[in-house]
Amino acid sequence: MSVRSVRRRPRLAAALLASGLLLSGCGNATGDGGSPPGGVTADGKGVDGKSADGTDGAGSLGGAAGRSAPEPRTSESRTDESRTAEPKEIPGLGPKTLAAIPPETTQAVVATGSGKNRNTGTVLVYERDPVTGWAPVTDVWPTHNARRGWTDDHNRGDLRTPIGVFGLTDAGGLLPDPGTRLPYDRGPAFSVSGTGFQGEPLAGSFDYVVAINYNRVPGNTPLDWTRPLGADKGGGIWLHVDHGGPTEGCVSLPRGRMKELLRRLDPGKRPVVVMGDAESLRR
Repeated sequence: MSVRSVRRRPRLAAALLASGLLLSGCGNATGDGGSPPGGVTADGKGVDGKSADGTDGAGSLGGAAGRSAPEPRTSESRTDESRTAEPKEIPGLGPKTLAAIPPETTQAVVATGSGKNRNTGTVLVYERDPVTGWAPVTDVWPTHNARRGWTDDHNRGDLRTPIGVFGLTDAGGLLPDPGTRLPYDRGPAFSVSGTGFQGEPLAGSFDYVVAINYNRVPGNTPLDWTRPLGADKGGGIWLHVDHGGPTEGCVSLPRGRMKELLRRLDPGKRPVVVMGDAESLRR
């Protein structure tokens, strides 16, 4: 077992498994509704152009128009410009969404849905430099979210993924810690069986998970049942291994990408997930 499993609470996990209270995100171990383990169901299923530094008159050194040659750009002038340029923001995020990202956060997992009522999307991880601002540090990863899409007002069993900015502090899974710096709780309570909404097998979906801090207490195992907003507001919303179809409320990533994400997440960077459909995130 990894040293990072120090926060693992074997008695809690065992009790949850025995009592059937495991509520793991998207498929909850069962899904955001609170079914017992083994009955998990899953919901459903720009690049900025490089602006080269042009010269006035298409690079002419004067000529018929009588224009003088452009001043050469020195390394010093480029350095001065970089110092005065505004730090870059995460593209696609509007002022309300950007304002919800804590000022101390320098790592953001941006999960963008393809539509308010759609259950597919993408994830891109960004990190923030104090001078230059936010920049992507991964390529684009495909995702699934809840069967019915996204919502600003998540409720248990609505088969929608909550929109917002949420912390990422705790991880776990059925398989050994792949090398994350987050506290990692490993155990058999992360087992899942059955089939999803498209008949796809759910086994292995919780081999690796990261708890999304929606209606949960940060610092506890993802298996913790505590719901500060009340049980009716759902819970157990995770990032986890994709099973090939929509979820009940979670966001799922290909297995290799989940391992990569776990290794990349750094508690010192106060990571968050910024998630929602593209239109909502532009607010």
